[in-house]
Amino acid sequence: MFIFINTIQISIKETIDFLKNPEQLTTIIGVIFKIIIILLIAKISIKVIESIVNKFFHTQRNSNFKVDVARMETMKGLIKSIVKYLIYFIAFTSIIKSFGVEVGALIATAGIGGLAFGFGAQNLVRDVITGFFILFEEQFSVGNYVEIDGLGGIIEEMALRVTKIRDFNGDLHILPNGEIKKVTNKSTGKMRAWVNMSIAYEEDIDHAMRVLSEVSEKLKEENPSILEGPTVLGVTDLRDSEVVISIIAKTVPMEQWATERIMRKAFKQAFDEHGIEIPYPRRVVINKTS
Repeated sequence: MFIFINTIQISIKETIDFLKNPEQLTTIIGVIFKIIIILLIAKISIKVIESIVNKFFHTQRNSNFKVDVARMETMKGLIKSIVKYLIYFIAFTSIIKSFGVEVGALIATAGIGGLAFGFGAQNLVRDVITGFFILFEEQFSVGNYVEIDGLGGIIEEMALRVTKIRDFNGDLHILPNGEIKKVTNKSTGKMRAWVNMSIAYEEDIDHAMRVLSEVSEKLKEENPSILEGPTVLGVTDLRDSEVVISIIAKTVPMEQWATERIMRKAFKQAFDEHGIEIPYPRRVVINKTS
């Protein structure tokens, strides 16, 4: 207990002596002030450069030249990520210098622990390298609807190290690029819109198919999102109380669900107009009397 009290007294005495030394106090205050200025400049620089990058890409999107909007959004996020890491690295080295440490000597000395650092940073390096391969191979871009390792959603941001996916519940999933193994891109090429319409067994199948074909032709003319079809495939299933007729169409990416909803509504209205019955569960009760 005596040793502990004595240690505290010595520490207090050294602190008082230090505060009485104006040169050391001025030096410490100067270093703290310099660190604050460096961090402030770094923050402002990031904001300014991000604003310039946003303005540049916005100008390119509104130009007369045909551009890939999704790829431009991906490049914008990547450039902003690189700039942020670079500025923070410069700020970090400047802060080290303010303590009188030579960065060159520090890097040379770091060779001693370089192996251990390499093992610790290998995941970071893997994430960055994988991110570059994803970008240059055009596996997916910002705005694409993808499924990655069981997670489905819209690519909201692609950074230097991570990819951010927003699912349809609104949840944001952040995936390290190095952990992305299997990607299913559902925004490339023509998307399929598939609708099943059921009619009662008592209805004329050929008549129902003619009605569906007429409505399909009208939908194709009115909906620019439909690239092919709708095409009436015919009877695809016979169930307990219904005959299933399938209709298929090809749409632009991300419009397949909206197209399916439009098709169902139009087909149902056409069936009502022509008196074609859509089946519903029925129960037949036989009453036997003795």
